[in-house]
Amino acid sequence: MGAWPRRGDMCICVDCHWVDRCQAYHAVERQHGVSHLSDQPDFRPRQPRIHVQVRDLDAGGVGVEWDVRACLDFQAEPGHWLRLRPGQLLPA
Repeated sequence: MGAWPRRGDMCICVDCHWVDRCQAYHAVERQHGVSHLSDQPDFRPRQPRIHVQVRDLDAGGVGVEWDVRACLDFQAEPGHWLRLRPGQLLPA
C-alpha cells in the first residue's frame, strides 16, 4: 500500500484486491458501458489516477478509453478480476 504501481497501458484494477468493491473502478465500468462487478461499491480509494485517452476506432469515429493507472490504495492480488469473471477476457 502507499505505492504508485503502474502496469503499462492496462488498468491496474484487474489485479487489485479492491476491484469488486472500488468506486473508482465502478466509474470506469460505467464509462465503458459494461456490467458492474458490484452494484454498490463501498470502497473509496485514495488518489486514483484515471488515464483518459481518445482513440480512433477501426470502423471510423472516435472512442474514449478509461484506465486507472495508479492508486494509493492499490493492493496487489494478481488475477482477482479473472476469478470474479471466469471465462471472460480481461477488459482492454
